[in-house]
Amino acid sequence: MRRLLPDAGPTTVAKQLDGYRPWLQPPEDRPRVAVNFATTLDGRATLDGVSGPIGSSTDTEMLSRLRTRFDAVMIGAGTMRAERYGRIGADPEVRARREDDGLPPDPLMVLVSGRLDLPWDAPLFTDGGGRVLVFTASEAEPPQTPTPVQVVRHEGAVNVAEALRQVRSEHEVRALICEGGPHLHSQLQDAGLVDDLFLTLAPKLAGGEAPRILEGPLHGVAELELVWLLEERSELFARYRRP
Repeated sequence: MRRLLPDAGPTTVAKQLDGYRPWLQPPEDRPRVAVNFATTLDGRATLDGVSGPIGSSTDTEMLSRLRTRFDAVMIGAGTMRAERYGRIGADPEVRARREDDGLPPDPLMVLVSGRLDLPWDAPLFTDGGGRVLVFTASEAEPPQTPTPVQVVRHEGAVNVAEALRQVRSEHEVRALICEGGPHLHSQLQDAGLVDDLFLTLAPKLAGGEAPRILEGPLHGVAELELVWLLEERSELFARYRRP
């Protein structure tokens, strides 16, 4: 892997993320928030309905190592239904490394589901490890699951700004990474709540109709600045931040 910017030279995913410690200086009223996506050259954020086939094994490593830098991982209901997540902190070595960095061994899993329409048989809920926090506007009750699930209800619709305030004040989450989907990303960006965007640009063209990394209106254009850019086998890995 090569670092192209800001200073050119050899690097690795581990080395590039080693100094990235978003939990050290969070805002007072919410976590520091990052978003991670991969896209094709023509802007597709999914292939056959899921994001996994877009990136390479290096993109998977970037995703896995990014997760070790945050107190919590957030996803929307559509992403949960498509990807059927399992327990994020299952690897004992990763858990130990997180604790060495002063992070909880299992990141808090935060789901946003307006209708509470979730795949309750997915490994995230059946594993029994970790913790899940669900923000919803539904009055329905979730089923009993081996993994502990806490439900927080918002009236009418989930307010993402209020949800972030709650995870900060009630769960001591200092840093949170959102892994999609595009609708949740749009809500976060529109509210000015995203501090960092990690974007993998895969050297692939797919054509056809598919979501982009943003699916929803923004009130104005969000200006970002490039922090670093990496390259491996024609795949680009960028980190942007809000100035």
